[in-house]
Amino acid sequence: MPRLILTRLLALVPTLLLVLALSFALMRLAPGGPFDQERPLDPAAMARLRGVYALDAPLWRQFLDYVGALATGDFGPSLSWRNFTVAELFRQGLPVSATLGACALGIGLPVGAAAGLFAAARADSAGDWLISAIANLGVMVPSFVLAPLLQLVFGLWLKWLPVGGSGDLRHYLLPVAVLAAPQVAAVARLTRRATAEALQAPSQVTALAFGLPERVRLGRAFRAALLPLLSYTGPAAASVMTGSIVVETLFGLPGVGRYFVQGALDRDYTVSLAAVLLAASAVVVLNLAVDIAYLFADPRVRG
Repeated sequence: MPRLILTRLLALVPTLLLVLALSFALMRLAPGGPFDQERPLDPAAMARLRGVYALDAPLWRQFLDYVGALATGDFGPSLSWRNFTVAELFRQGLPVSATLGACALGIGLPVGAAAGLFAAARADSAGDWLISAIANLGVMVPSFVLAPLLQLVFGLWLKWLPVGGSGDLRHYLLPVAVLAAPQVAAVARLTRRATAEALQAPSQVTALAFGLPERVRLGRAFRAALLPLLSYTGPAAASVMTGSIVVETLFGLPGVGRYFVQGALDRDYTVSLAAVLLAASAVVVLNLAVDIAYLFADPRVRG
């Protein structure tokens, strides 16, 4: 097992380098640039700007310089937020996004698993139908619909919670609820389906015939549901913890989600590359954590 984990770890660096190289090439080869404006700059001024940021060097040289700077922890200056480095921008926004995502996932996983387990234990009952209907609705309703609805009800009508901004815990309740809702729905559906299938397995039917307690049967079936649940957790965690563009925008939260879009719109190479690297790193690292969890959840994976 340690050898398998080491193999996965060694694959991280080439994977991230490949993502970085492709992103770097696509951004630099696309038309336009970070200093293009509605009113074009004087050619001499444009040449000076490109020289200051080393954008006049060959593409391969720019890439090697960028990777060398990354090796020292330098993400470079932002090309659109002129008074900030990329590290400063992400140092301010990442804790907000990571906290929102961790809270949403911390709610979504246990609540969704409990709901799915309850529905599977009472298959085809009124409770099963109700949970399935709510889960389907939670998956279908987008966050840009749910967020204004919660703001309207709890912020404007009931006046229980603020509708935006950052501050104390009350400012984060609504955005966490919006982020957690689709996670609860997805986890409930996965758990319900996998647990119900496991309960129909021949071994479970035989155990029922021999009088095995329902609680024990349900616990064994839920263990079978852990594998697809683990597969879902990796990309889901990476998605919610690297910033939700819609939620952070609607609630006015200073997370990193806005840098994903704004960096691309402004052709801010350094910010865009850092955003891509952040998302890719989160996906790779969290999928590695899922692979390691698989080794403990399913002995067959160990070989």
